[in-house]
Amino acid sequence: MRNMPAREMRMEMFLRALLRRDFDKAKSHLDKLQKLVKEEDEWGRGYLKALNGFMSAIKDNDTDSLIIMLLNNPDEERIKEFLRNFEEIKNQEFRDDYEKGYYTAWVELLQAYLSQARLQLKERKGD
Repeated sequence: MRNMPAREMRMEMFLRALLRRDFDKAKSHLDKLQKLVKEEDEWGRGYLKALNGFMSAIKDNDTDSLIIMLLNNPDEERIKEFLRNFEEIKNQEFRDDYEKGYYTAWVELLQAYLSQARLQLKERKGD
């Protein structure tokens, strides 16, 4: 496993738990992510808002939410396109910290999702 920052690693664990619909485990990873980001600053609030949104959408199976659309139709090219767009948004100077935190969470989630997908493809091929 490549050496990755604690937050990225935790995001992968959070995502894996969400994909298994193991909400207790996801909540425990969310709590740990909460400790890694400062809730009292705007960036942290935006970041955590996105994470809570992912969890609610998956829990409620909210078919209008982007996360459910992406999970139900895992089109790698489309996910990469969202990833590029969200990276661009989070790097825009005029964005406030809340937005930057929110889109950082999306970027990390989509990166984790793409690496999961690649992992599963490798396992299927028997690498």
